Amino acid sequence: MNWDPLILTFELALTTTLVLLVVGIPLAYWLSKTRTRIKPVLEALVSMPLVLPPTVLGFYFLLAFSPNNAFGAWIDTWLGIPLVFSFAGLVLASVIYSLPFMVQPIQAGLSSLPPSLSEAAATMGKSATTQLFRVLLPNIRKSLLTGIVLSFAHTVGEFGVVLMIGGNIPGKTRVASIAIYDEVEALNYAAANTYSLILFVLTFILLLSVYLVNGGYITRFWK
Repeated sequence: MNWDPLILTFELALTTTLVLLVVGIPLAYWLSKTRTRIKPVLEALVSMPLVLPPTVLGFYFLLAFSPNNAFGAWIDTWLGIPLVFSFAGLVLASVIYSLPFMVQPIQAGLSSLPPSLSEAAATMGKSATTQLFRVLLPNIRKSLLTGIVLSFAHTVGEFGVVLMIGGNIPGKTRVASIAIYDEVEALNYAAANTYSLILFVLTFILLLSVYLVNGGYITRFWK
């Protein structure tokens, strides 16, 4: 069995999750605090990947990132980063596709905190950034863990988006979900089963850890 698709999958999931932490935490914080009238519109845009078919997103990513498109040509020319059929394109598409899995748990956690926490920190002269990272986030560790695990697991299971934007290039864009499809097409069910079993066990363990932590089972066990 070729391990490259699994290695590439985990690299993609890890990179996407790290980028989502950088992007998702400030966005979730802003959405939890803002009172702008367009907030429902922004929340709907963030949540669209939850209900929109992955192939639809992948198709529009393919059009936008193509060198034949003005935006794709600008990125390719000025930044020197080809996004179609490349790992960079997979990361960008995965970040957008998995965005709600990071933003929504963190936003819900921040919204559930009493305003007195921020108010007390503000009276002590703490900036908004310090309040977020030193006061608020430590109090929503479970929500943060949920966002990290769901984002990682969701990226591992991507198929439609990565196939549309990345294609099926061995060692470059051929992730595990595409490898499973290829093996089934070739009637190589043994290899497809190995890939599938590894992903099944991994995602089960990841999701189980979230339920154990959020349910307090680990804390009660050690007590």
